Amino acid sequence: MRIAFISDIHGNFTAFQAVLADINSQSVDQIVCLGDAVTLGPQPIEVLNVLRELKCLYIKGNHDAAVLNPENAAQYEITNHLVGDLNWCKDQLSVDDLEFINSFKPMLEINLPKGDQILAFHGSPLSCTDIIQATTPNELLDVYFEGQNANIFIGGHSHIQMMRRYNSKLILNSGSVGNAFKFAFSRGNPVYLLPWAEYMIIDQSGDSLGIDSRRVYFDTEALLQKVKESDLPCANWWLSQYSK
Repeated sequence: MRIAFISDIHGNFTAFQAVLADINSQSVDQIVCLGDAVTLGPQPIEVLNVLRELKCLYIKGNHDAAVLNPENAAQYEITNHLVGDLNWCKDQLSVDDLEFINSFKPMLEINLPKGDQILAFHGSPLSCTDIIQATTPNELLDVYFEGQNANIFIGGHSHIQMMRRYNSKLILNSGSVGNAFKFAFSRGNPVYLLPWAEYMIIDQSGDSLGIDSRRVYFDTEALLQKVKESDLPCANWWLSQYSK
């Protein structure tokens, strides 16, 4: 069984197309979207239309929750300078689009053929705003995963791919399709993006379990042209990326 996990597309349809082309070459059985589908990038409608066609499993990220209720952006840890982008994105979407986003689940359990169990979420099983990183203390992981029976945990949100052992369990992050971060996020520091998209495949074939962290290069100039053609509030931020 091969499952592709995508996350944090953030309205970057150019990167999303490149990832889907790669997924189509990998003979996967299922696709799981770990959240944050549409905000920030210039093509939220295109992203949502393709997500619908994929009929994958959908998890609600903090940006997904916030675009439904931009007035509650702070609750979902959306910084003030991004609220304009939330409102811009919501204005592009139809009632059906918003209902589709609202149908996303907070987390999902997936059983693999050999008895392994995956728990998929956005930030952590407790909250879509929690950030799990390679440096997160085990004591905090104990809180996040208390009472969970899964032995494989996978999320997004941090925008950085990760595979980490936690006792006998695995903690994974699929990275970001649309906003792969160069450095781990820290409040108050600038964000720089890498010129590729990230996703992950979990493969249980026979008696082996494989984790494939994939990097897919995409046409950053085509993306920036779409940004220039849009009236995105954060256009200048996008146009400053991919050159550092």
